[in-house]
Amino acid sequence: MRLLKYLILAPAAALILVFAFANREPVTIYFDPIGGHGLDPVQAPEYAALLLAMALGVVAGSAATWIGQGPRRRAARQAEAEAARLRQELQAARLAAAPALAKQV
Repeated sequence: MRLLKYLILAPAAALILVFAFANREPVTIYFDPIGGHGLDPVQAPEYAALLLAMALGVVAGSAATWIGQGPRRRAARQAEAEAARLRQELQAARLAAAPALAKQV
């Protein structure tokens, strides 16, 4: 399993490094969509801007998935609680029935 992880991570890291070396030129990033005088533009290397955008996309996608799976997680917690309650009821019923079964034998 560890070998498989390195077989995947090593080429990915190499590709990121090659991408970074190939895209070192500075780019201007504007945060004001209507061209007012609110926020100053930022100069950054092209690779940094693109990698940051991809990282933010991964975080946003993960958050959306986590929020979307909320009802399933809630249902699973409720099912676990119900199963635990039913196990306790079954155990109590077995303990209550044990003396009666012992008399029959």
